[in-house]
Amino acid sequence: MTGEEKIRSAFENRTWQEIKVTDSWQIFKIMAEFVDGFEKLAKIGPCVSIFGSARTKHDNKYYEMAVEIGRLLTERGYGVITGGGPGIMEAGNKGAYEAGGKSVGLNIELPFEQFHNRYIDRDKVLEFDYFFIRKVMFMKYSQGYIGLPGGFGTMDELFEALTLIQTGKIARFPIVLVGISYWSGLIDWIKNSMLETEHNINPEDLNLFRLVDTAEEAAEHIFRFYDKYVLKPNF
Repeated sequence: MTGEEKIRSAFENRTWQEIKVTDSWQIFKIMAEFVDGFEKLAKIGPCVSIFGSARTKHDNKYYEMAVEIGRLLTERGYGVITGGGPGIMEAGNKGAYEAGGKSVGLNIELPFEQFHNRYIDRDKVLEFDYFFIRKVMFMKYSQGYIGLPGGFGTMDELFEALTLIQTGKIARFPIVLVGISYWSGLIDWIKNSMLETEHNINPEDLNLFRLVDTAEEAAEHIFRFYDKYVLKPNF
């Protein structure tokens, strides 16, 4: 269905029977995706989600950083969860896979650019139709979040985690943003406009994330966070 067809379909009059049948089947499909995700991820143990662009090339420095982050996390006992696609997602999975750790991919079916990468453990590949279910899996089964440069999808996942932590809906898990030059404009806007001008957040909300510039700093922030609670990846 094209974009115009989707818009026209949203305005079509439907009978109650058509609505009931369509929505009922959609509910069952949503339930099936939740059940499949819960069953496959319930026993994976502590993991860190790595977010970033599907369009990042192999020779990009952030791709190399993501590989290194995946490796460092795995060497300390953490599994790695990504969106399962190419680019930064592939890199995070690659680092975990090549280091012998758990490598999870939450793939989303899209009309372009998304296909699951080859570095995901075969029993840990999940396919989703719905973004919101996929985000639930990220938030429910991660003990930390690392964001590398990405587009709208990366921002969506990042602010989902920030919102849930800010509102107390999930625990205060560590969030790391990698790439000072990439993220600094957004952080300045958050400080200047969101906080100081409009007062839409509290000053302490700026402590919900850490901005770093290397793979080692990103992984170390995760390690230090749990060291202060005397918790290790087998908690």
